[in-house]
Amino acid sequence: MSSSQDLSFHQLLPVTIFQQLRQLLQQMAQELGREASIVTEEALIPIPTFPQVIEQFTLVVSPQFSALLTGNSSEWQVTNAKQDGQNLASKADTVDYYSLLTTHYSLLDAKLTFEPEAIAQFLQHLSGWLEHNPLAQATLAQYSQVIQPNNAIVQAKFTLMLLSVLAPGTHQNVESESIYPFVSVCQPVEEALHQQIAHERLLNQVTTQIRQSLELPTIIANVVKQVREFLQVDRLVVYQFEQQEIVGAGLSVISDQLSASTPHSPLPTAHSPFPSQGCVIYEARASESIESVMNYREENCFVPSCQCWEKYRQGFTLAIADVNKAYVFSSCLLAFLQKMQVRAKLIAPIVFQQQLWGLLIAHQCSEPRSWQESEKNLLRQVAEQLAIAIHQEELMRSLKLEKQTLEQRVIERTQALHDALLAAQAASRAKSEFLATMSHELRTPLTSVIGMSSTLLRWPLGELNQRQRQYLQTIHDSGEHLLALINDILELSHFEAGKAALNLNEFALAQLAEASLRSLGEQASRQVVNLTLDLKIPPDYRLVADPQRVGQILWNLLSNAIKFTPEGGEAILRVWSETDWAVIQVEDTGIGIAEEHLPLIFEKFQQLDSPYHRHHGGTGLGLALTKQLVELHLGRIEVESTLGVGSLFTVWLPNTGD
Repeated sequence: MSSSQDLSFHQLLPVTIFQQLRQLLQQMAQELGREASIVTEEALIPIPTFPQVIEQFTLVVSPQFSALLTGNSSEWQVTNAKQDGQNLASKADTVDYYSLLTTHYSLLDAKLTFEPEAIAQFLQHLSGWLEHNPLAQATLAQYSQVIQPNNAIVQAKFTLMLLSVLAPGTHQNVESESIYPFVSVCQPVEEALHQQIAHERLLNQVTTQIRQSLELPTIIANVVKQVREFLQVDRLVVYQFEQQEIVGAGLSVISDQLSASTPHSPLPTAHSPFPSQGCVIYEARASESIESVMNYREENCFVPSCQCWEKYRQGFTLAIADVNKAYVFSSCLLAFLQKMQVRAKLIAPIVFQQQLWGLLIAHQCSEPRSWQESEKNLLRQVAEQLAIAIHQEELMRSLKLEKQTLEQRVIERTQALHDALLAAQAASRAKSEFLATMSHELRTPLTSVIGMSSTLLRWPLGELNQRQRQYLQTIHDSGEHLLALINDILELSHFEAGKAALNLNEFALAQLAEASLRSLGEQASRQVVNLTLDLKIPPDYRLVADPQRVGQILWNLLSNAIKFTPEGGEAILRVWSETDWAVIQVEDTGIGIAEEHLPLIFEKFQQLDSPYHRHHGGTGLGLALTKQLVELHLGRIEVESTLGVGSLFTVWLPNTGD
């Protein structure tokens, strides 16, 4: 927050007081820390291009606080100093006019300003002197970019420090008093300081209220009361316009406050770019004898297209010392003001999001009043703070609305998830019922079909011709395939339901590997695939696992390798151990798997698209079931494959019993 009220002065001051002001600025720069830069004439005089002029200055530049103090000897002092220098020239080779002035002359023409433009012009002035020093010019250019209006809190702090230096009686000095009356120098500054301090305190109070409260009605009511007391006006009001949707927050809050105390309905929003009508929504009066204008509306005098609205929107502050003289040619508005018992008024606009939200108006009811510039600045700054409060409340309203929307979405999403959970539970129950039915209704007749077809193939009831025997073999093989599919589905459902369990035992892994190769030897012979075993473990190597499940893992991987290996190819089973792991690896020289299909290899019912797809049967459950069996043992399975080259499956099973 910045202060637009600059405490500046131009006075003759004793050198001792001037030096104290310089020390004060240096102290302020130290308190601001690294962000503050300080420049004095002592740093610039050694530069050859710097002109030999009799001038002292102290410049402080920072984002929060900037100040410029200059001190020049008056014209008669310079003349006398030069004369003294000439008199001393016969006694010395060089003459330091600066030393003569500071030693023999005790008054300086002092200027203190906090105005950003004045400080920037001074920096340009210095830069012109340093045209042959690019580094110094670049530094001054950086300082110019930092300058901005001072922070109100820091400005107020420095004002108090300044008052401690310039207050009467603090620096009584016989020599300075004999040269120049102290009170005559400091009295105007002291009055400005007192006024500035009071303004800063009020603004700080307003700022604190806005930061500490999110209730817009409470903020406005307190601010109106405090400002009225400070300005000592008869009445201070907030007049709000009916306008666009930009007043969503303030309008709704204030309208609620109005509806609780008045019969008026909430102010509607309009769609005109200019305000039309409005009413007084807050007021503070000096006494009960002053008539209340709460809820007063002006319905006839305001012209929507009047240029004054644009001026107000741009921050124009209107001061009327006497309405009887100011509104001679506006009888309508004069009659309205006389009805409100207004003799003098001061108006500051409240602009929110570049729209004219309302007016902050000070009324003097009994007599004319000449408004001071400081009073105009104060009312304008308070109006700016009220705009900040309105913006703050609007943000909070938007946040609450967004929160409500998010909460509603969460409720809806929670309900949707609950419904989905119920549906999933219902589907799970239906699945369980289906699997139970399939287990009983399908496996039982399939067992009969398989058993009877197998019996007829071995011991036919009469002579069977070749075609009849083929039909029986087809029935038998199809039944076996369908039963295997049902068993795989049932087993996977057990895994997914978390019902699968291991029957852990200690067994010889080498014997299980050899038995798996023997069981698949006939299938490998039919497809002309060379099936070999590479054992790198001793025959007595013992593995603690479920031997039936491990055998199923071996059978699935080997049968998959044989199935997808062309005639003349090779499938190799390797077994070895590493620390606490038993490693099973199945490698083939088959058709392989494309790289983009590798992430799908262990998915259920996946038949990868390849030229061999139509020539190889299968349910797509073998590898998915294998992965489940490996993970049930707390192991892991890895696959490497290249299309047209072959596949390599590696299974790691923990062995804590070896």
